[in-house]
Order: sequence, then C-alpha cells, then structure tokens
Amino acid sequence: MRTAIVHDYFTQLGGAEIVAQELVRMFPSADLYSTVALPECMPADLKGVEVKTSWMQKLPRMREYYRLYFLLYPFGVSSLDLSRYSLVISSSSGYAKGVRANRDAIHVCYCHTPMRWAWSFDSYSARESMGSFKRALFPHLIRFLREWDKGAARQPDHFVANSKTVAARIERSYGRTAEVIHPPIDLNRFKPSGEQEDYYLVLSRLVSYKNIEIAVKACTELNRRLVVIGDGPDRDRLISFAGPTVTFLGRISNAEVEHYASRCRALLFPGEEDFGMAPVEIAAAGRPTIAYRAGGAVETIVEDVTGVFFDQPTPDSLATAIRRFERMEWDSKALCSHASGFGIDVFQSNFRRFLSRVGYSIPEPEVLPALAPASRSITLDDVNGRLPA
Repeated sequence: MRTAIVHDYFTQLGGAEIVAQELVRMFPSADLYSTVALPECMPADLKGVEVKTSWMQKLPRMREYYRLYFLLYPFGVSSLDLSRYSLVISSSSGYAKGVRANRDAIHVCYCHTPMRWAWSFDSYSARESMGSFKRALFPHLIRFLREWDKGAARQPDHFVANSKTVAARIERSYGRTAEVIHPPIDLNRFKPSGEQEDYYLVLSRLVSYKNIEIAVKACTELNRRLVVIGDGPDRDRLISFAGPTVTFLGRISNAEVEHYASRCRALLFPGEEDFGMAPVEIAAAGRPTIAYRAGGAVETIVEDVTGVFFDQPTPDSLATAIRRFERMEWDSKALCSHASGFGIDVFQSNFRRFLSRVGYSIPEPEVLPALAPASRSITLDDVNGRLPA
C-alpha cells in the first residue's frame, strides 16, 4: 500500500511543518508532496527529503511573493497526481485537503485550522495588520476561496483536528466531525532546573494578534521582571511602552531558550491560539503558565495544577492572575507528568490507533523513535494557520 503525505506549502517554519515532519517519520517510505517547498523553510529532519512539488515551485520570487500567489494554490493542489496511492494524509491549514486521491484510497486530513482567511477574514485581516486597500479588495477574492474550500472539505474521508477548538471550527465551517489528536511536542528538549529566578517569560513571535502588549503592560504596572524571547514586526511598538523591568532578547539559541524556560517563575500566554505548544513545553521544564482562558490553552493547561487563567484580554485581568499565582505553590513533577501526555510517542500511538479504526494499520517497522532533542526552536513556534494571503 503506497502512502502520500501532502503539506500545504513549506514557505515558513512553524508547528504545522513540525507535524508534517513527524508524519514523514512515521511513514519513511511515503512520498512527500507540497505546492511549494523552499529549502530554507524545511524542518531540520526533512532537509534532504525529496518533496514532489507543483508547477508553483517555478513561479518567480516565491520567497518574497508566496502570499500574493494565494489564488493559485487551489490550482497547484489540484495538479498533484495522487492516483497511485492507497493512503493519503494531508497536513492542512488551507489547501492540501483539496487534493484528489484515488476513489479507493483512504484520505485523512490533519487539519490545523479551517482556512482562516476565508472563514474569519475580519479577524485575520486585523491580526495581519492589513491596509485599507487590501481590506477593500480581498473580500471579493475571498468569496472564490470560500466556495473552493467548501468543495475541498468534501475530499477527505476523515478529519483529524489538533484541538477541540479546531474540531468545533471544522464542524461549523464544513459540517464534518473530526477526531482530536494533539500535535507532537518534542519534550526531550526541556528539563526542570533546581534553580528558579525572579522573572516571567514570553516566548512568541512579536505580532499584534499574540497580545504580548498585555503581558508587557501588566508586568510594567506590577514592577515584575519580564523576559521576552522572540522577534517580529510588533517589537518596536512593544518596546515603546515597556518599563525598565521588561527585557527583549530577540531570537536566541535553543540552549538559551531552554535555560530561561526552566528557571522562570511562569510563562505568560496572553493570546488565543488554535493549540499553542509553548505551555506544554514549559510544563516539561517544570514551570507553570498564566494564560488567557481561550482556544487551545484550555486543553493544555490544568487550572491550579499546571497554571492559572485570566478571563479578560486586558493588563488588569492578567495582573490579577499574576498576584493570585504568586500566592500558590507548584509541583514540578506534576507539571512534567502532565506534559508527558503530549509527547511524540503519544501522537504516534494515537495516530496509529485512529488509522487502524478507519481501515489502515501502520506496519510496526515504519514507526520511528522520537525526534532528537533540540530539533527546532520554540521561539519560532506559530502552531497553526500561517497563511499565504
């Protein structure tokens, strides 16, 4: 039985690409397809792996213009010939679910989120800081994508979602049910430290929708130390109102990330994510998270055991949660035990069982051990929905 794995596009590195990497590791004899694959954007364990791409690979200046080509991806996906495969696994936050498999094949879509820019354009355009011209033009183009996406959602035989939040979106957008299998997280990188220092931590791309300003303002008002790791277009704005207790480190090495992760008081997680790997990675380092109660965080954090929540996306609400957090005790062993439920081995096992239920069993020799430590940088994590529009 021949297997194909299809990923939307390798044009930037984030959580979706890590899932694609793990799927390839589970099926080392599978063929890997994508509309576009830029060598510098391939996950570490996929460098050197052949990627069968569409005609879009030859479009000019793809590295700069991959977002501007967004109307072409449906045609790029449709051009991929998967007629000879018995099992097709698509890794999709946009287009890959629309591939045309053999009628007798099993097609499973691991959906990171429904096509956000088609179904939630207002929130997407706001979070991507679109100008007024794009805001006026894009809704007309989006209508085509939404109709295409409805048809594409009928192609998979089965959907798998990375969280309950995404499963609910799949049902609303496509009228399809989805099995929830959390994405694989490389827990081997993170170890608890016997030392704890007096600072809170942010690990994130610095873009407006991540709501990092909430953490910066709360820690400034409370006079608490905050270390911000990551970079992005929102950095200068955040620095402009940060107090002297806030330090911006930019992008740093894996070893430095692991050092700060294991010694912080807690991770601050003020945005709403589809899943959000960082709270689990921090738990593997024995540290808790203070998170906005929304999205995937409600699935990855056990309240008062691995973290605390705040209910309003405001600095005052976060400040109140920080004060409550500081009156509590935290058990690093309980945190590590919780994180172990999200490891690569758990993902492999859950995915194998799911495939078995839908009529396909993975031969045991194809299941590979977990990734080596330090295979990616937490500072680049952007789990789902990096969008080409």
